[in-house]
Amino acid sequence: MNGTSGQYMPTQRIPAGGRAAVAKLSDEKLEEIEEAFGLFDTNKDNHLDYFELKVAMRALGFDMKKDDVLNTLQRFGTDDKNTISREAFVKAASDMIAKRDPVEEFKKAFKLIDESNTGKITAVSLRRIARELGENISDEEIHAMIEEFDLDNDGCINEEEFLKIMMSSH
Repeated sequence: MNGTSGQYMPTQRIPAGGRAAVAKLSDEKLEEIEEAFGLFDTNKDNHLDYFELKVAMRALGFDMKKDDVLNTLQRFGTDDKNTISREAFVKAASDMIAKRDPVEEFKKAFKLIDESNTGKITAVSLRRIARELGENISDEEIHAMIEEFDLDNDGCINEEEFLKIMMSSH
């Protein structure tokens, strides 16, 4: 996988009987992978075809090009290489997620929060995110969070401060 583009280029086919163990991921991440499979296995045949695989991977944060999807089917797919089983999908997605660069992922998250592209997370943007996530956080709590992590005392969280916060919890 290329750390900046979110693309994954599998290299060799894994034989059906010799699949390696699923990469070490949290139960929450494995559940997310299983959920993506279930949502996009539209005909409920316990396999994903090319289009279902592409959409399921997009739901997991991977914008795979046609060649990437075809290579994934080639490497992890069934013998006819037209579909991928639930087990193989979990393996492929787990491998891809495990190879993600956390710093790049945190930078993407920062940009989502910094909707106005100011390079800063403000109380307004934190309030918006909390509301979107259904969290009821008071203004005092939001200001306390910013104050705790605002190293340059500008009343906002910049990308460097955000990365320090995220890396300390990672």
